[in-house]
Amino acid sequence: MGKLFGTDGIRGIVGENLTVELAFHVGQAVAAVLTEEKGSKPTITIGKDTRISSDMLEAALMAGICSVGGDVMPLGTIPTPAVAYLTVLEQADAGIVISASHNPYEHNGIKVFNARGYKLSDESEARVEELILSGAPMDVKTHGEIGKRLHGMRQMKRDYIDHLISSIDCDLSGLRVLVDCANGAASATAPELFGRFKCYADFIHREPNGTNINDRCGSTHLESLGQRVVAGKYDVGVAFDGDADRCLMVDELGHEIDGDKIMAVCGAYMKRNGRLTGNTIVATVMSNLGLHEFCRKNGIDLVCTNVGDRNVLEKMVECCYKLGGEQSGHMIFTDYATTGDGELTALQFLQALRRSGKRASELASCCPQYPQELINVAVSHVPGVKDAIMQDPTLRHAIAQMEQELAGEGRVLIRPSGTEALIRVMVEAKTTEVARKVAEDLADLIKILSEKIQF
Repeated sequence: MGKLFGTDGIRGIVGENLTVELAFHVGQAVAAVLTEEKGSKPTITIGKDTRISSDMLEAALMAGICSVGGDVMPLGTIPTPAVAYLTVLEQADAGIVISASHNPYEHNGIKVFNARGYKLSDESEARVEELILSGAPMDVKTHGEIGKRLHGMRQMKRDYIDHLISSIDCDLSGLRVLVDCANGAASATAPELFGRFKCYADFIHREPNGTNINDRCGSTHLESLGQRVVAGKYDVGVAFDGDADRCLMVDELGHEIDGDKIMAVCGAYMKRNGRLTGNTIVATVMSNLGLHEFCRKNGIDLVCTNVGDRNVLEKMVECCYKLGGEQSGHMIFTDYATTGDGELTALQFLQALRRSGKRASELASCCPQYPQELINVAVSHVPGVKDAIMQDPTLRHAIAQMEQELAGEGRVLIRPSGTEALIRVMVEAKTTEVARKVAEDLADLIKILSEKIQF
């Protein structure tokens, strides 16, 4: 991981560590690297979510790209996976997304896709980063060599929606669906997308104002969606995050259907239809033991990677697997996408639900769920603190002791967040009480270590 690029691009609080000046230089550096690789003027797509800072960062990125001779194709407010798809469709050289995904509105980020719709390689990120941090002068263009803005984004949004619709062959008739747009990018696409099917769909949290993205709504806050699904007697609720690359659901009883259960339902459906290449689902180490149990009982191989949809995708591409994802809602269907896509995931699940003739609660119950306690422990933003805590021998000893006490009937997973000043503590056990006690003890220890470590 570099000094600017984290596990999911460049992230920060706008005006503090993510500034207009930095965005301008990122635009210049990305365009310069692409020009060097291509040997001619590059074309770069740009999409954004609904944060108050996204317009400002978009303007800075576009100015930076054009200043060194790159052309820009702005897509407006649109989901992250749409940028990846349209970059390939329009044969652009790269795509840039301005979003901080599920984070609060004051955060934002810059993520870059390559011409094939995949996240920029570590090597390319390192070259972009080196150009920015070196302070070396850029080859600024003049006269007719200055880059220009290209148009046509409205039609391109329709192209993306048409692509999503083509991914299923079921009209979804008879389903009553409530969709939570998280006041984010899905607000720009979900109403038209679901309106093209014969299901009955209502929408909540689709009035973004720049500061309400992910605010007590979306895939990280399912409470209001669950309550409204029950009150309105919907068959299922669908929730996206701020940039719509994640999707979680709630059943007709208001209970969460997480990424593990979505993968189980979609994986079983794909297997029945001969589409589960390698008879394998790719998940991460965060997936619940229940998904492991489901796969064993249903003759499906489960491959687990380190946390992060980038790691999941790398394994899928390496082995030509068709389905992978994370418990948190990033789901990748490589038949149709090169990255996680919340709206695509929703359609795949809804097709399986409609074809099953079952209620959502019954369908999702195929995948058991062991009690799991997850605690996010806030630590200092100072670089190196998270690594120092993770390497502390006291913490290592405590983890080993807890795992021994669980005696194979649970597990402990502690990892630093790749995008926030947090250390995540996850414990699974036979009972909620045991999982909570172990997680709280470890979280308390991490808090003590955080206060002791000084740089």
